Amino acid sequence: MNTLVAGGAGFIGSHLADALLEKGHRVVCVDNFLLGTKDNIAHLDGNADFVFYEQDICDLRGLDKIFEREKIDYVFHLAANSDIQAGGRDPFVDLNNTYLTTFNLLECMRLHDVKKLFFSSTSAVYGEQRGKLSEVSGPLFPVSYYGATKLGSEALISASCALRDMLVLIFRFPNVVGPRLTHGVIYDFVNKLKRDPARLEILGDGKQTKPYIYVSDLVAGIMEFMDAPKGLTMYNIGVDTRTNVTRIADIVCETMELQNVRYDYTGGRGGWPGDVPEFEYDLAKVHDAGWKPVYSSDEAVRKTVEAVCGQ
Repeated sequence: MNTLVAGGAGFIGSHLADALLEKGHRVVCVDNFLLGTKDNIAHLDGNADFVFYEQDICDLRGLDKIFEREKIDYVFHLAANSDIQAGGRDPFVDLNNTYLTTFNLLECMRLHDVKKLFFSSTSAVYGEQRGKLSEVSGPLFPVSYYGATKLGSEALISASCALRDMLVLIFRFPNVVGPRLTHGVIYDFVNKLKRDPARLEILGDGKQTKPYIYVSDLVAGIMEFMDAPKGLTMYNIGVDTRTNVTRIADIVCETMELQNVRYDYTGGRGGWPGDVPEFEYDLAKVHDAGWKPVYSSDEAVRKTVEAVCGQ
């Protein structure tokens, strides 16, 4: 099957490309290297079933030419701004790189009669809500442009699915970690401590508590459910456990074999404007469907620290 992985040179997209190739699919990778890197896909050079296009998905004409040339059967949409702080500083970051990418991919799918789509959504669509978040939790009031444009993308996809009799799979991701990570709290802590092993600045109060899923578990879930029935299928994907920011700092220091590191907290519940300091998923739906992760939140964090330190 000809698959298109939008954002395929990114952290998650490159792991998904590996999994699709392993299952015998042909992968057309599209990325503009805004967040993705050539290093993430360098190991795929020479693979006859892997084709790469350096292409901005915001350029509809350029994207349309790829669809025409490659005869795509299934689109995996992971092209988005994943730096929530950057989007908070400049709303056009999420408008262009999260919402417009969705619109353009859907339009090319319409023009070329492609009816299978996976979309990477996020816990950020829920905003700040009390209790466990389920797929029917609401109302949805995001507190970041990132969450807002992901929610808007879900709405566009829902309409397209209804109008075109599509197969759509949506995962609402928690925090995803693992090898090839390019930003986020683990990446920041490791690099800060490499510069100054005696002191670590921690944004917020360190009590921010979230589930962290290892990228291999996430990709396994995508592969397991990619042949969902027609219509729109949505799952919260994640782990039952959570890790707070101070615990992440402890794991980083332990892994880097650093002692007596001074933690300097900037204060406040969230690390930055638009940060949701705490959330927990209700995973009953995806568990009932037969999927569970291999790694707990703490295990995912520790494995990622080891990978980032080795990069």
